[in-house]
Amino acid sequence: MIIAANLKTNLTRSATCKYIKELQICVQNSTQNVIVFPATSSLDSYESNVTIGAQNAYPVENGAFTGEIGLEHLKEFEIKTILIGHSERRHILGESQEFIAKKFHYFKEQGFQIIFCVGEPLEIREGSKEEMLTYIHKQFEGIDTTYENLIIAYEPVWAIGTGKVPTLEDIKEIHKELKKKSSAPLLYGGSVKVNNVKDILSVENVDGVLVGSAALYAEHFCTMIEYADELQQSRH
Repeated sequence: MIIAANLKTNLTRSATCKYIKELQICVQNSTQNVIVFPATSSLDSYESNVTIGAQNAYPVENGAFTGEIGLEHLKEFEIKTILIGHSERRHILGESQEFIAKKFHYFKEQGFQIIFCVGEPLEIREGSKEEMLTYIHKQFEGIDTTYENLIIAYEPVWAIGTGKVPTLEDIKEIHKELKKKSSAPLLYGGSVKVNNVKDILSVENVDGVLVGSAALYAEHFCTMIEYADELQQSRH
């Protein structure tokens, strides 16, 4: 399974270093694929079994793009994993589908592991199922869903940081639909917590989770990794 943490604009460089060290203790005996996306200023070469990814980068080697980082900055720390299409970049920072697709293509060409995010806001969720699926399918425009280094994360926008979670049946249904779109591993993200992660990971077609605020404490995130290990062992 893939257990990923998006730390967003949290944890300083020193706090992230401490966090990764704590995680290393719990992942050294784990069989899970653990990925952490630190804040940009906390990117570094960490000695760990944890994969470090970038929350964002501009699709260039380097250049005149104020406030952005490019491929050159990721190469310095041997980072080859990136998050693309996150709802906060779509809805708060105004990234268009066209730009997201351009970014996807660039990092695909570089052979990056891409965690590509899709999801719907509440007003779409409250409409018909067809309306919701049409909305989500549009987020795949210009995206190569057959890319071998692709991971898809479904994150209902209305569930991010709100404590609201779709029912397990809802998650099962949408993941089943998304599996028709691509055979890539499929993560669930949106108010994943220690007390619901086990149930979510048990749902058919859920290949892992993308965790936000509940992953800010290494102890909590380690518990989630342990649950994934337990679940995997119980299936064998």
